[in-house]
Amino acid sequence: MRILSLNGWGGRLGEQLVSYISAADPDVFCLQEATGTPGSTSPWLVYRDGGGELLQRANLFAEVARALPGHQAFFCPAARGPLFDGDQAIPSEWGLATFVRRSLPIVGQVQGFIHGAFSANGFGDHPRSRNAHAVRLHDHATGRTTVVVHLHGLRELNGKGDTPARDAQTTRLIELIGRLRQEGDGLVVCGDFNVLPDSRMLAALSDIGLTELVTRHGFTDTRTSFYSKAPRYADYMLVSDDIDVCRFEVVEEPEVSDHRALLLEIG
Repeated sequence: MRILSLNGWGGRLGEQLVSYISAADPDVFCLQEATGTPGSTSPWLVYRDGGGELLQRANLFAEVARALPGHQAFFCPAARGPLFDGDQAIPSEWGLATFVRRSLPIVGQVQGFIHGAFSANGFGDHPRSRNAHAVRLHDHATGRTTVVVHLHGLRELNGKGDTPARDAQTTRLIELIGRLRQEGDGLVVCGDFNVLPDSRMLAALSDIGLTELVTRHGFTDTRTSFYSKAPRYADYMLVSDDIDVCRFEVVEEPEVSDHRALLLEIG
């Protein structure tokens, strides 16, 4: 099973991203910062926050779904707020998307908020609402059942250090996993965590039996050249001891976001 995780940067490099995902053809694709704007007639919109502007793909979720026609597609919005086409504000949903190859039966799933709740009337103040999506998959080729979970962790304006809000987020994430995972299931947890390698969040996930692969495999950077700041860690992939890791890679090329994709192949 090939699992790919990527923060899509709101589709800022949308055409390149969609081409890469189509070619990579993962069995499971976990996408953070997916967008959905049914009312837009333009493929590009502008996100405005704190005086800054960022181009966004209006309907990144739909574009990726079209590029993966052999997959079931799930959109899990965390918030609905305005994107702009010139001076016109258009309501847009933003959150997680999960794509699962149709040959992998989904025998359970859970979506829930690990910080806040769905924000229907604007993206809100930082730290904004965050959710997680978990799917329980049976692989007929191996006879194994695996839970794959992804999240987009809190972004706090003072950086990626430990905070009470992040501690609470971790507790909710572990509770969400516990609602779905059954005895004997393998577990993969991935996404843009927005924390540092020595964080309490990663330590807590280690305490439930998970191994973090980015640092274990010696990678020191999960960002691309489109992001110039330090620190260079944001994205992680963790696995339980019963997961047979065949390959793990932090993908340097092509650059399709300000984050690098994380690619995991398991037996």
